[in-house]
Amino acid sequence: MNSHRQGILYAVLAYGIWGLFPVYWKLLGSVPALEILSHRVIWSSLLLLGILLSYNHWQELVKLFSNPRQLAPLLASASVLAFNWGLYIYGVNSDRIIETSLGYFINPLVTVLLGVIILRERLQWLQWTAFGLATAGVGYSIFAVGQVPWIALGLAFSFGTYGLLRKVIIVKPLLGLTVETCLLAPVAIAYLGWHNDNHFGQNGVITLLLIGCGVVTSFPLFCFNSAVRQLRLSTMGFFQYIAPSLQLIIGIWLYHEPFTRNNALVFGLIWTALALYSGTSLVNRQT
Repeated sequence: MNSHRQGILYAVLAYGIWGLFPVYWKLLGSVPALEILSHRVIWSSLLLLGILLSYNHWQELVKLFSNPRQLAPLLASASVLAFNWGLYIYGVNSDRIIETSLGYFINPLVTVLLGVIILRERLQWLQWTAFGLATAGVGYSIFAVGQVPWIALGLAFSFGTYGLLRKVIIVKPLLGLTVETCLLAPVAIAYLGWHNDNHFGQNGVITLLLIGCGVVTSFPLFCFNSAVRQLRLSTMGFFQYIAPSLQLIIGIWLYHEPFTRNNALVFGLIWTALALYSGTSLVNRQT
């Protein structure tokens, strides 16, 4: 399998699993978002450390931790990632799955925009029109609802920034992800030590689900980091439609969140923007 096809496989796996995340976080609905986030970090770091050491890559890990110039960018990406994780858990467990899906529908366009601004990737005028439609959708949401969809925008820009950082940081996917979670682990442990009303150990199912956060977090992130190293950011933007589509379906049909006319108009503008951008990109690939 060539590098491009392998990247596509990794992208589909990552976004497919992320699309099903609301179901998992809803099972932990009785647990505060910061407590879930802390367990995501701790169990992910332990799992990834175990995998890395099993491949006898401990020397690379020690070398990276002893190099502040390489460690500083990973600390930045880890911080952005933690913000994204926590905000998403909060959005799902506060019954705003539809808004989280909107964030990840906007995210592909944010990813492409960052590619244009930072990596100097070029767009055609029709693709810029797509950005205009997406902006109009967000603007209408603010006007119609009377408040900024901060969960959607926070998710879109934080994950877009994370993707950009992992694109430019020259570190192997597994090694980089391990270091990111290890950098966050002390903060997570400190929070759980300070927070008296922890749910871990009080209920067998909840405890297993909290431990399982390591697997459900690490595997799709490893796939994402592998994909982003092998595909252009603009190509990654196309596959990001998978996750929010699944999230939207789950929010409406499984958890019965209301989908209003305003929602329909906002999503319609975003979907039109995505279709326009994707269609233009596809035509460009074929010419």
